[in-house]
Amino acid sequence: MAAPLSVEVEFGGGAELLFDGIKKHQVTLPGQEEPWDIRNLLVWIKKNLLKERPELFIQGDSVRPGILVLINDADWELLGELDYQLQDQDSVLFISTLHGG
Repeated sequence: MAAPLSVEVEFGGGAELLFDGIKKHQVTLPGQEEPWDIRNLLVWIKKNLLKERPELFIQGDSVRPGILVLINDADWELLGELDYQLQDQDSVLFISTLHGG
């Protein structure tokens, strides 16, 4: 069984408005059979942090197009996207690039 992980989850570019306006969350993910990956993290975020309009953040089993994901300041596309296995003390930042005008 994988041990619990402490991860910083941050939202910016307006995405924080879906999370009661709170930008930074220090979360402890519970131990589970399989290692935590971004796919599991998104399910956990939807269930535990997301307060309104999930369709503006989640689409299918991933983030909606227009949301940039950085893991430890690196683009998640370089790290395997949904399959990236989280490590203790990782920082995951979600930035909305969608703006009205």
